[in-house]
Amino acid sequence: MAALAGAQDYKTWSDYGGGPDSSQYSSLRQITKANVGQLRVAWSYRIGENKKYSFNPVIVDDRMYVMGAGNSIVALEAATGKPVWTWTPPADTKVITTRGINYWESRDRKERRLLLASNHALRAIDAFTGKSIASFGTGGSVDLREGLDRDPKLLTVLQSMSPGRVFEDLIILGSATNQGYGSAPGDIRAFAVRTGKLVWTFHTIPRPGEFGYEGWPQDAWKTVGGANVWSEMSIDEKRGILFAPTASAKYNFYGKDRAGHNLFADSLLALDARTGKRLWHYQMVHHDIWDYDDSTAPKLLTVRHEGRTIDAVAQVSKQGFVWVFDRTNGKPLWPIEERPVPKTDMPGETTWPTQPFPTKPEPFARQSFTVDDLSPFLSAADRAKFRDQILSARNEGLFTPPAARGAIQMPGNNGGANWGGAAVDPFRGTLVVVSKDLPCLLKLDKKSDEVPGLTAEERYESQFGFMIASDGLAAIKPPWTSLTVYDLNTGSIRWKQPLGEVPELAAKGIRNTGTHYPKVGPVVTAAGLIFTGTRDRKVRAFDIDDGKLLFEQEVPMAIEGIPSVYEVNGKQYLVFCAAAQVGLIPATQKPIDGAYIAFALP
Repeated sequence: MAALAGAQDYKTWSDYGGGPDSSQYSSLRQITKANVGQLRVAWSYRIGENKKYSFNPVIVDDRMYVMGAGNSIVALEAATGKPVWTWTPPADTKVITTRGINYWESRDRKERRLLLASNHALRAIDAFTGKSIASFGTGGSVDLREGLDRDPKLLTVLQSMSPGRVFEDLIILGSATNQGYGSAPGDIRAFAVRTGKLVWTFHTIPRPGEFGYEGWPQDAWKTVGGANVWSEMSIDEKRGILFAPTASAKYNFYGKDRAGHNLFADSLLALDARTGKRLWHYQMVHHDIWDYDDSTAPKLLTVRHEGRTIDAVAQVSKQGFVWVFDRTNGKPLWPIEERPVPKTDMPGETTWPTQPFPTKPEPFARQSFTVDDLSPFLSAADRAKFRDQILSARNEGLFTPPAARGAIQMPGNNGGANWGGAAVDPFRGTLVVVSKDLPCLLKLDKKSDEVPGLTAEERYESQFGFMIASDGLAAIKPPWTSLTVYDLNTGSIRWKQPLGEVPELAAKGIRNTGTHYPKVGPVVTAAGLIFTGTRDRKVRAFDIDDGKLLFEQEVPMAIEGIPSVYEVNGKQYLVFCAAAQVGLIPATQKPIDGAYIAFALP
């Protein structure tokens, strides 16, 4: 299988998520199951700002690139954490890529660039000097609001917090369109790394003559938004295939203005990375009115299936499903059934009659929520409130449509797996998923604000409806966060257990609850280790074979995002961005004094 898994050697961490295939995997073996307990802090770099960060460091040779105070980009000595240079974004910066950054180098390595977006513009930084590259685009930037066939002045939300993907001399970007009516379209676009010139565009809301156009109202591409890739993409470098998981069409929870199955929303797209041509696709949700985005990077790995070696792609979802396909042709490894789902009772809305359900592997998240599932830690007032909400709402399973009287959604629209939430051992067919269970109540009300092109009878909206108690914890009983390991050679769960704790409960002796509301990215190493950092201020290492906890150390701040694994001068390091908020409610929150913390053996 080793020859088929991919073109990477997995010894570096030179791009977001470890590399183009988003594996969150390292082939380094110096840190083993036998010695991981000896890990010590090797160095730390203090951010020095009371602000949340969840940045995945990129390491090239002996340089590390991180996000520092004021959303600056800082180059550090990877072995010591000593600053080398700092790039400061424009003073008027309101939004910037915060989860990571892209790196590109020329074949002779004489040109090296870092690429990120800020204020909805793509920018390039010289990786040697930290200086903006003025020759890139127009005056050093490319306005991402241009070229979408919408009025740029009306596109107030567009760029993603996640980086794109570099392939050869292209930077390929998704977008984070607004959640509401009138959002930007979710075009996937590729730009030339050297010039910023647009090279290709894939329309996720098809235009006349394009495949999938019949799944929308006529000319929907002019007004409907979303179907975007706001999270992460992956690339099979050997085959030149881009795997792009798309989000729901907008508005999230009501879709009278977008009747139809809404291809390519909520789909896994396989595109020719050089041209943007569609190779194959699979839609995981038809006419999404639940905000069930595919928000985790597709994972590329090689498996043995029915006696054959298959290069596969695995997609995990907010619903708690694992979808596994032959990455060359999109054929599912196990049957996927279209099953009838409940119909809407909202005026003007037409739900799709069926939704796809993978028959294997089994889900990693709970998919129902009743009064029997209420948390034992709720106050009497919270318990009564949630009980009343559950009993008065529609509650008919995974695809219960949003309703005026409320509808229970489990896993919620922020549950299941989210960005950074999965890793693989690409050679062993092993998938690791971090997930959270967070029920929601979707209650549609008339939208008072006017929406261009929609009458008052066509406008409904709902809050995201997280069912969170007055103490900040979920209404559902624990575990709130789980770590699940799959063997995708067989499609079975190898083991599953809670991940992390809630400090306030742990202080009372209540453990094994899972941490609450995480955005946790695991990493896997060839030595058979899983590393995670969590909101309870803990760094942990687990045995990938049986889930045994092999290492645990508390750090000063909470952790979100993906750690990085790298090597400098023969020494293996593991670095975390510890700059998140541990407190669940204002009363328990404290100022953030974040830092990048690197671990190594003595």
